[in-house]
Amino acid sequence: MSVCPTCKGQLTWVKKYGKWYCYQCKKYIQAKPTPQQPPSSAAIWFQNAYSIRKKVLTVWNKYWIEDRRGRTLGFAKQKMFRLKEDIRIYTDEKMKQELFRIKQQQILDVWATFAVIDSQTNTTLGFIKRKALASMFVRDEWEVYNAHDQLIGGIYEEKGRGLARKYVPGGALIPEKMTFKLHGVPVAAIDQRFKIIGDIWDLNCMSVPPDFDRRVLLACLLIMGMIERGRK
Repeated sequence: MSVCPTCKGQLTWVKKYGKWYCYQCKKYIQAKPTPQQPPSSAAIWFQNAYSIRKKVLTVWNKYWIEDRRGRTLGFAKQKMFRLKEDIRIYTDEKMKQELFRIKQQQILDVWATFAVIDSQTNTTLGFIKRKALASMFVRDEWEVYNAHDQLIGGIYEEKGRGLARKYVPGGALIPEKMTFKLHGVPVAAIDQRFKIIGDIWDLNCMSVPPDFDRRVLLACLLIMGMIERGRK
């Protein structure tokens, strides 16, 4: 990741201004530092395209995280209608090696804040929080925070499509399109295809800064899937 030359803390690339920003020093950095390459074991979380496939079973919901070639990068399963426990993502269905986990910080699902944690280092990667009022009446919205619990962006559903999905008969199966905005700038697109027995999320991260860990976005998609399936 890019490092601040003053405090050696993590920098965030702000595309709108073409500068790096240090939250610890609270200032922009004029010269763009050379980003450090992520460790090879973590490189899979800095790619530009992902898909999440969900299969609904009687007792468990199963999820596969895939790269653009369809190769499995992660696997998770969750008991239906249960969000009170940590969601753990493993390398495969054997569930022997944990990659990262999603930890709920609050009790109520609709207002919950979720921490995304790297399992190997126990490091918090960021936080996601559902904007309950907007999600219930207008469109699905999620706030995205960095590892320092500072608001850096959000994921927003297209407003008209969101209303149709909530109030038109059969609207739950209308494809959902969402945008991830980082510091107000659109940097990623999310296409959700809801089906009767399985859902698919496609994540395009072509404009996301190269040092932004995509697990924060993938965690949000997994949580959205669990909540959306519960609505149907």
